[in-house]
Amino acid sequence: MEFKIRKLREGAKIPCRATEGAAGMDLYACIDESITLAPQQLVIVPTGIAIELPDNGCAAFLYARSGLGVKHGICLANGVGVIDSDYRGEVCAGLCNVSDKPYVIAPGERIAQMVIAPVFTPDVVEVSELSDTQRGAGGFGSTGKK
Repeated sequence: MEFKIRKLREGAKIPCRATEGAAGMDLYACIDESITLAPQQLVIVPTGIAIELPDNGCAAFLYARSGLGVKHGICLANGVGVIDSDYRGEVCAGLCNVSDKPYVIAPGERIAQMVIAPVFTPDVVEVSELSDTQRGAGGFGSTGKK
């Protein structure tokens, strides 16, 4: 299986896995100068790359890097970024600072991780009823101990 990556500008780094067992590939900030992300601020950080996924049966998902999130409060603004198989534009990460301290994003810094995963695209069928299950319509907290 091939996963094609195109550098869009100088300074872009090809995503890579830090270890053989890593699920995600690190994405790097392709910026000319540092960006200071103030508390509660949102910023879109370019990576300088575009991707071509193997086929329509998969998508790329962007996740926060745990070190940035836990140590510095830097998360993805939309929780998880979804890159569809037919998108050919630049991959960017929308980051937010949920801490009470500014954070400086340096050029070339690892800012997010990207996971390639399968997706299902079933036909949508409207029905008047759904099948019964043991849980039924029980929502938040309904499966915990009573």
